[in-house]
Parts: sequence; C-alpha cells; structure tokens
Amino acid sequence: MKKTGLSILSILLTLMLIPIFPHFNVSASNFDSSSETAAGKDGMVVSAHPAASEIGAKVLQQGGNAVDAAIAVQFALNVAEPMMSGIGGGGFMMVYDAKTKDISIINSRERAPAGATPDMFLDKNGKAIPFAARHTHGNAVGVPGTLAGLYAAHEKWGSRQFHELIQPALKLAEKGVKVNWVLADAIEENKDKLAKSAAKNVFLPNGVPLKEGDLLVQKDLARTFKLIQKQGPDVFYNGEIGHSIAGTVQDFGGSMAIDDLKNYEYTIDEPLYSDYKGYDVAAMPPPSSGGLTVLQILKLLEPFNISQYDSRSAQKYHLLAEAMHLAYADRGAYMGDPEFIDIPEKGLLHPDYLAERSSLISLDKANKDVKPGDPWKYEDGSVHSYVEQNDEKAIGQTTHFTVADKWGNMVTYTTTIEQLFGTGIMVPEYGIMLNNELTDFDAIPGGSNEVQPGKRPLSSMSPTMLLKDGKPFMTVGSPGGPTIITSVLQTILNVIDYDMNLKDAIEEPRIYSNQFPTIRWEQGVPDDVRAKLAEMGHKWEANHGEIGNVQAIMVDPKTGAYYGAADSSREGSTIGLGKDKGNKKK
Repeated sequence: MKKTGLSILSILLTLMLIPIFPHFNVSASNFDSSSETAAGKDGMVVSAHPAASEIGAKVLQQGGNAVDAAIAVQFALNVAEPMMSGIGGGGFMMVYDAKTKDISIINSRERAPAGATPDMFLDKNGKAIPFAARHTHGNAVGVPGTLAGLYAAHEKWGSRQFHELIQPALKLAEKGVKVNWVLADAIEENKDKLAKSAAKNVFLPNGVPLKEGDLLVQKDLARTFKLIQKQGPDVFYNGEIGHSIAGTVQDFGGSMAIDDLKNYEYTIDEPLYSDYKGYDVAAMPPPSSGGLTVLQILKLLEPFNISQYDSRSAQKYHLLAEAMHLAYADRGAYMGDPEFIDIPEKGLLHPDYLAERSSLISLDKANKDVKPGDPWKYEDGSVHSYVEQNDEKAIGQTTHFTVADKWGNMVTYTTTIEQLFGTGIMVPEYGIMLNNELTDFDAIPGGSNEVQPGKRPLSSMSPTMLLKDGKPFMTVGSPGGPTIITSVLQTILNVIDYDMNLKDAIEEPRIYSNQFPTIRWEQGVPDDVRAKLAEMGHKWEANHGEIGNVQAIMVDPKTGAYYGAADSSREGSTIGLGKDKGNKKK
C-alpha cells in the first residue's frame, strides 16, 4: 500500500490571509431536508442532521464540488452533532476523483503524543483500568487530525475558498441550532461526564441539561472557527488554540504538549480492493480494521451463496454470526498501525486462507472455540504471536456522511471523537470537545495494537465504495465503533445479494457479534429465528437496540443519477439536486 506522509506544517497556508467576503452565502436554505431518501442528477448530500445536509447541498448548488461540500458538512456537524465529531477528533475521507477515476483516502486518524506509554492504561497492579475511568482521562486524548485532514483534502481537490466553507457552521454556532432528540438524549446520558469540564457551560446551563427544542449556542466554538478562517491550521497546531488544547489535556492528567500538535502528520492512502459477485469493493486500509474485516467477511460468506436463504432466516443470521466471529478474531490479533507493525493483508484475503477459515463454519451449530488463524503462512511464511485482550470497551459513536456532485466526484467520510462527547473534556474558551481515541489502543501491552508514541490506534471506521465495471456504484458507511463493520457489511449484502433498494437495505434489521456466543440485534429479527439460533448455540442479548446509522448513495449505471438514503435511527437528511425521473431502486 503506497502512502504519503505529510506534516501539517507543510500545508500551504495561502488561505490564512484571505479576507472573509459575504458573497458565498450558504446560511439560508430553500431545501426540504425532512426526507430520508432523495434522487437527483446534479448532486446528493446524505448526513445524520438536516442543518449539515442543507449546508452541503447549498455548497453544491452554488458551484462547489463534493469535497468542498464535505468540508462544509464536517464543520456543520461539529456544531449540530457536537457529541459525534469535530475538529477535536479525526476521521477517514474516501474520495472518488471523476477526472482521474482514482480513489484516495485522506487519513486524519489521531496519534498518540510523545509522552504516551504502552502501560498507561494499567493500574498499579498491572490490571486494565476500567474503561469508564480511562476514557475520561487526559491520557485518552489523541492528537486531533480532522482539521489537518480537511485542509489536505481542500489542497488536493477543493475549488472554493476554505474560509467560505467554514462560514455557515460559524453562523450556526453563533446563532444557535435547535437541540434534536439525538443530542438531547446524549446530553442527558453524559451529564456527569460533561459537568467535569468547560462543557458544562455549553450543554448544562445553570446545571440543567439542554432538552429537545432548546437552542444550543456555541460562541467559543464560533470564535475558534474565526481564528481558523484568519490564520489557517497553524493557529490550531502551533498557535493559541494548540497551546490551549495541550494545556487542557495536561490539566486532566495527560501528557500532550504543543510539539505533539506541531508534529502531527496525516497520510494520503490508497484503498484496499477486493471483488464480490462482480463488484469491486474499495475499502479502508489499516490503521482501520474496517476495510480488511468487511472484505474478509464478504469473502468468507461467498462460498455459502447467502442469497439462497431468506433475508430474515435463521440460516442467514447464523452464517453472518459465524463469519463475524472468525474475522473479528483475526482483527484483534493482527491489525494495527502499519507505520509500526507488519500486517498480513495479503494473507488475510488469500483464497487458501479464506477457504481454511470458511471450513470452520458449520451450517448446523455455532463454533464455540473460535481463535485467530495463521494468515502469515499465506503472507511470507513467518511465524507471529498475538496477545489476547480480555478487556471490554464501551461501543463508541461517531457520524458518517456522503456527498456526490454533478461532475461525478464522490466522498464517503466517517469522522469521530469516539465515545459520545469523547472524553467529555472541552477546551475552555475555544469550545472544542476532545476525543478519547487512545482508548482504541489495547490496554494490555505487547500486541499489535499496543500504545506507542506517534502511533494511531486501531479503528473500525469503514467508509466504503463499490464500483461496477470501473464506475462508482455505491458509497456506504456508518458510525458505531466495532459495529460499523457489520453495518456496512450487511448493507452491501442487502443490495447485492438480496436486491433491495437502498433505503430498504439500510433499514433491514442488523445483527452484531464479535465473538461467541452473544449476538446484538435490532428489532425485526423474528422470534422463531432467534429461538432457532439459540438451539444452535448462540445467545441473544435480552433486548434489541439500534446498531449503526448508515448513510449511502447509489448511482444509476444507465443515467448516472444519484439515489441517497439516510438511516432512520437518527435525524437523517438526504438532499438531491436536479430532478431525476428514473427508477429509485438503483
């Protein structure tokens, strides 16, 4: 995998001195953003919040391209979905360039500071500090990469002035955005965490959590956006914002220093590719485990021809769970940051290895003893060990959105601060919520994903593109920590194997099971099917719950028209530009 590492200090800062002009106005909206589905021939924006979708669509309407719109959407989500993502975090932006017909990834994953140590999540007895405690500590904060990634994407593909793309989010922060039920629930659930930092002044005014319908005003965040408009990324990575970030992390016990921000590096990556039933699947490379794991599960299932079974049958859910167990076992053993470790990418997807692993799946009963395989013998013949991790982490949340423009450029972008509100630590006077991404490292040292300075923690984020005959067919992605992988996987299966339209593919009830025997499930999995799987040795969680929040775009191969669909589990919003009269199925 060819990679280009670029320092934030090497980004051209020509935007720093550009005055702010009012002519590019995307604050007003004429869009009906209430729909979770849309069609359009001139562009498409799909996100989890109407305000963000409206801002992105306006950028497209006024001549911006898909990357311009994606930048504006990310800033808007920082305001409207502050518990999910923002410039205090990181993410993966996958871009299809219609001119070159290439797919590239701006990888802005957070990095561990120089003061991080492999044992920093262990207590004095050498035991893993409970997740609830370690994820709110300053040691959990990774050096943020989102802003660097946005600038890198703009430098490579952007057509509008960067400061213009921040402006609508800045206005949204100043004037306020109505709190929706998703944010209201998140504030209520995390009020104790928020009360420990400057976040209490924003989300718990006078000690009372904001409720649905209240106005969320973020003056400090707006001030931060203005500083970035005027001074570019240097103010964040080597200026007053950066100094405040480092100081805040240290106040909460972490080691981050201004030099960690100054030395932050993003990378420009190439996707991993595999075929599935006539489609080319472009997926995230490490340090995301998402791409490899999605591709591995697809290939493990391929011999079983899953489409022969009903979409809500016991056979289908059993095969899904069994393939998940095998792939997640390999994920935990062999994946991490490729700048620090070797990863058996070829071995994990080698046909002989996949056949060996698939042979462990029985059609009649659950495999009770799933362990990692040995992909290295199909990679280079070497012998590698792994360290078992018996450490339960809370499933994180994040956000995913996708954009397409009239020129055929497409973006699929998963962006995060990890848990809801990250660490819960807000940078005083700057309104930035800080991530807890370093808890994605293994707490127990010695494995492929142990903490090391400068290293990026393993991720599950899986922005994905499917191509048919070399042309974009579908973008897909989801939030949900390790459940991201299975949400993306099942959406792909529902479209390709079950010939569902995009919205039905997203709404079809999903399952998640990373290890035997427990299966997490969504409402709609039939009772008799769950009973059958229980007889086969599986165990279902007592209650159903939401898994992921998929956003996707499909391209009509005949007309080139776009069809977008948002997941109903949040306030999903899909906006299409230009009327399309074609079949909304594909």
